[in-house]
Amino acid sequence: MAGGGEPSRSASTIVANTASGYHILRIDGYSRTLATPTGEYIASLPFTVGGLRWHIRYYPNGNKSEDKDGISLFLYLHDSVAKPVKAQFGFRFVGDVAEQPLTLGGMHIYDNQSAWGRPQFIKREVFEASKHLLDDSFAIRCDVVVTTEFRTEEAPEATTPADSISVPPSDLHQHLGGLLLNEKGADVVFDVAGETFAAHRCVLAARSPVFSAELFGAMKESNAGGGVVHIEDMEPRHLLTREVEEGGIDDDDDEDVLSQHLLVAADKYNLERLKLLCESKLCEYIDVGTVATILALAEQHHCHELKKACFHFLSSPANLRAVVASDGFKHLSRSCPSVMEELVAMLGNLVP
Repeated sequence: MAGGGEPSRSASTIVANTASGYHILRIDGYSRTLATPTGEYIASLPFTVGGLRWHIRYYPNGNKSEDKDGISLFLYLHDSVAKPVKAQFGFRFVGDVAEQPLTLGGMHIYDNQSAWGRPQFIKREVFEASKHLLDDSFAIRCDVVVTTEFRTEEAPEATTPADSISVPPSDLHQHLGGLLLNEKGADVVFDVAGETFAAHRCVLAARSPVFSAELFGAMKESNAGGGVVHIEDMEPRHLLTREVEEGGIDDDDDEDVLSQHLLVAADKYNLERLKLLCESKLCEYIDVGTVATILALAEQHHCHELKKACFHFLSSPANLRAVVASDGFKHLSRSCPSVMEELVAMLGNLVP
């Protein structure tokens, strides 16, 4: 370059402003919805994302004849709009939320006539044989991302050599997991209901204030078992479910029961993130048969959001009446009298 001067450099970035949210649609009495003819739908209540109201249309026998052997799901704008709206959406069963990340579809343009969805969300014979249909009920989660506007910003100086260096994600969890499996450097032993497990006290102390106090603090003097920590009030698997932190609780047969036990353990050892994961998981299992037990657990272990989710379920008069007539309600009244005043007040509101 003439003069040998440095070339000018500049960069800019186009940024999309978005708003996101989701709606859960529960279908109770799936078999009875099958009387709905192909092409006809049952609509959800409207919900708001990005300042716009939307609703889901559930077609039990497909929205068109070519899809009559499956379930169709479509996302509609509920109200008229002055100009088209850009949005992405994704449908999945509620039970899949913790199992895999949601992949939203491409950008779609919504106006007063158009709608987008999944004409063949799932084949009926596949669905009816799956774990998602339980007691003739299932739940669908619809995630929506609305693009509200685009803006342009000045970016830092254009690409430098460092920008081309790829930095892999942290593999610390793999290394720590390897230490646990091969027991290298283990310096403490857990005795859990007669089974023993080697562990590393520094890692335990870093993750749990309770273990920190027991292994290094004032409680250390009371731990005179020669490096053995005795735990009498839970089963071995309640401490050794390592998949929870990384990808959700993985136990198809009794996920809700395992989540309850893990929540108790997380509360006892002050593992806040694990406790929140369990709370989130248990929110998916709230129904007439479980809500009393889950509400008692939430009250006893100070799970405010889980308790709020239980009361939201009970705000339905039909749900509340069904729960009051159940054996679980009797257990709740005995174990958690502190919540009874709130439930009695709610029940009183149902009386004409």
